[in-house]
Amino acid sequence: MSEKKRGPIIAVDGPGGVGKSTVSRLLALRLGLTYVDTGAMYRALALGAADSGVDPADDTAVKEYCSGAALSYDFKTHDTLVNGVSYAARLREQKTGELASVFSAKQPVRALLTAFQRALGSRGSIVMEGRDIGTVVFPDADAKVFLDASHEVRAKRRHKEVTPGAPHTAEEVSKELKTRDERDSGRRTAPLKMAEDAVHIDTGAMTAEEVVDRIVEVLKDKGISIKP
Repeated sequence: MSEKKRGPIIAVDGPGGVGKSTVSRLLALRLGLTYVDTGAMYRALALGAADSGVDPADDTAVKEYCSGAALSYDFKTHDTLVNGVSYAARLREQKTGELASVFSAKQPVRALLTAFQRALGSRGSIVMEGRDIGTVVFPDADAKVFLDASHEVRAKRRHKEVTPGAPHTAEEVSKELKTRDERDSGRRTAPLKMAEDAVHIDTGAMTAEEVVDRIVEVLKDKGISIKP
């Protein structure tokens, strides 16, 4: 018999550049819940695979790598270790995001990380953010929120996140974001989409704190009692 979760599972989904990470961290901090960044997991795994010489176009190599990959998650630093290695210093590089988008479309990658994320989230009292948390990882989450914003707003935010000194212009970042949106939404396995029972929030004209306030309202409307 499985152990009953100790608190709510809150799923925060949405495309890149909507502020998922910032909002989810603030929400978890305000409510005293655990925060899990699944996007960073895909980036870490992609870097681990690439550093091991795995070609994302080689399905056999990707499957073999995933079958032997050992993952661990540090709930304090939110760092995902792949085979004991931390890739935290390289996670926010623009090329890492592109690499992760390619690897994340592979079924073995998604199967591995979906199982890993479910194991982490089963403890409850958690805010988990990503692109398929409410639709695939935890379709029975206690609350689901889908953050969104116009492409222009998201591209501007993402450009600000590019590693200092990286040779990526605003136009290049915008183009890469559009390509990733199309890849994430069009992939066969766990495509990016809003769950039918998720609450849609346009973050374009809102601060991170305002988005958190709105999510707290959603939780109250659902009768989810959380001690701040």
